[in-house]
Amino acid sequence: MTLLSAINEVCDVVSLDRFASVYGSVNPNAQTMVALAQEAGDEIARRGDWQKMLKTATAVSSPMTIPTDYERMTPGGAVRTSAGDFVRPITNSSQWAVIVGVPSAQPYFFIKAGQVLFSPASAGAGAIVDYVSRNWIMKNVGGDASAWTADDDATLFPERLLVKGVMWRWKRQKGLPFDDVLAEFEADLVQELNADRGA
Repeated sequence: MTLLSAINEVCDVVSLDRFASVYGSVNPNAQTMVALAQEAGDEIARRGDWQKMLKTATAVSSPMTIPTDYERMTPGGAVRTSAGDFVRPITNSSQWAVIVGVPSAQPYFFIKAGQVLFSPASAGAGAIVDYVSRNWIMKNVGGDASAWTADDDATLFPERLLVKGVMWRWKRQKGLPFDDVLAEFEADLVQELNADRGA
């Protein structure tokens, strides 16, 4: 399913005429649908650690520049040394100041100003960093992205979630009852996340 086919599926349900093209269209309804598809996709991507959005980067040294598509670390043990030991996270600068001031055999990492810092610095050599990408759109040509740029763009998560996400947003915007569609969206989101995790 593509951006165009997802929006046309919504159109079938909300009694709008189907579009031949939506991205870059001057039609106000098409523009609204694309904006709602962006909102829905952003939310769906944020609410799950989708398998197709999981990425790995290898640090050469400390500090390591965070990849441009970085959204957040994967939960539980996202950073490992080259030897496979887990690197513990530090979440505030005060703790980090203490950690770097006291030599320790336990490796730690801290994210600051677009970089992953390691202590001891030697732990950064060859460290493996697992993260969730902010890119949830699969381009027909040119890799992944986080914003629509063509009618044939597709999602890296189950497409039916995009349809339901656009549908409840459209109904809400038009002042129509949307609670039932929102409830279906929420139930489908949980189901699809569990299926994506193999549960």
